[in-house]
Amino acid sequence: MMRRTLTAAACALLIAFTAACGLESGSAVPLPVASGSIKPVPALAGVNVTVGSKDFTEANILGYLIEFALTAAGANVRDLTNIQGSNSLRDAQLHGQIDIAYDYTGTGWMNYLGNEKPVPDEQGQFDAVRAADRAANGMEWAAMAPMNNTYALVASKTTVEQTGVRTLSDYARLIAKDPSAAATCVGTEFNVRQDGYPGMAKKYDIDVNAVQKQILQDPLVYQATADAKQCRFGSVAATDGRIPALGLVLLEDDRAFFPKYNAALVMRADFAQAHPAVIDVLTPISALLTNPRITELNRKVDVEGREPADVAREWLVEQGMVTLP
Repeated sequence: MMRRTLTAAACALLIAFTAACGLESGSAVPLPVASGSIKPVPALAGVNVTVGSKDFTEANILGYLIEFALTAAGANVRDLTNIQGSNSLRDAQLHGQIDIAYDYTGTGWMNYLGNEKPVPDEQGQFDAVRAADRAANGMEWAAMAPMNNTYALVASKTTVEQTGVRTLSDYARLIAKDPSAAATCVGTEFNVRQDGYPGMAKKYDIDVNAVQKQILQDPLVYQATADAKQCRFGSVAATDGRIPALGLVLLEDDRAFFPKYNAALVMRADFAQAHPAVIDVLTPISALLTNPRITELNRKVDVEGREPADVAREWLVEQGMVTLP
């Protein structure tokens, strides 16, 4: 869920005061690559491109995918991944310190543009945020991926078998019947956000006063839910690699409450217009980023302990898009 965190403490000043946020000109791409199916593009030869990302596993992987692909295409790429918080990444883009990053459609629509109600359809949400952000801020959204890293509730397979809870409507009925059987661990932000537990409870007619909740740091929710001792249900990010690793089961959002958080490329409109080949190079990568694929890449980092840059490069090599020099 950290991809949507609006971390006020990350930076009290605007990104223009770069020292305050620790943002400088960026560093070199961490690992070398050579061209594969991504060939050098004359229009990108020597073009300076600074790539950013937020500071959690998936965002870093996505940032490195951009960096390696554009390096193979011949651009002069600088690395500004791992920026703390959505607001800091957004300000860096608006102020021209970052040229391109992956961001999430729900984040753009609700957090950056201030809308309270999401668009329920994935393509519709993308189209809406693209049009509104271009008109309001001169920002361009492109190449939406099929991956949707939204909020979700999970339970262990044992809990699902014992309770019969497979949907959020089932979960709501269990709370009404036996609150103690539905003890729930929630992340700190999920507990208070309107696109988290409060809004979900309203949508599913859950009595929030009846729910037995424990508030934990997000990383702790996964193991606590798998153990099913502290809690039998837990809030998660739908593409987190710990979900399959711990045998957790995603509950179906059968009333379609949770907003869509599809990853898409975001850049200033003037950058996109000046360098349209950037989108051409990256669109085939976005098209491959399904929930199962990004979940597996996340798992290699969060469960196996590998570095995001290594995982991103390895995957691009496997796809034949880049090669090792």
